[in-house]
Amino acid sequence: MFGIGGGEFIFILFIILIFFGSDKIPEIARTLGKGMAQLKNATNDIKSEIHNSARDGGLDLKELTGGISEEINKAKEGFTRMVNENANSSTDPIKTEIELLREKLAKMEAAVNEDGATLPPATDIPVEGPIKRQS
Repeated sequence: MFGIGGGEFIFILFIILIFFGSDKIPEIARTLGKGMAQLKNATNDIKSEIHNSARDGGLDLKELTGGISEEINKAKEGFTRMVNENANSSTDPIKTEIELLREKLAKMEAAVNEDGATLPPATDIPVEGPIKRQS
C-alpha cells in the first residue's frame, strides 16, 4: 500500500494518535474514507467521459490499444531474436576453442596410453635444497 511497510504504517498511526488523540481518530478515518470515495468517483466519471467521447467520435479504443499491443509484441520478438543471435555469435569462438582443447587433450591421453609412461605423483618426487629455474 503506497510503498509503506507494516512498521512504518504503525509508526504513522502512533504519530496520528499522539497529535489528534484517540477520540478524534474515528472522525478523521471517516473523513478520509469519504474523500477517497469522492476521488474514486471523480476518476471513474472522467474515465467514462473519455470513453463516451471516443465512442461518439467513432474511435474504437480496443482497436487502438490492440494495434499498440501488436507493435509492442513485434518489437519484443525482434529484440529477443537480436539478443539470441548476438549471444550465439559471441559464444561460437569459445565453443570452437573448447573443442580444440578437447582434441589436444584426447591426443595427449592417447600418447600417454601408447607409451605406457606416466608421470609419478608429485608427493613421490624428493626435493633437496632450493628449487632452481630450468632454462
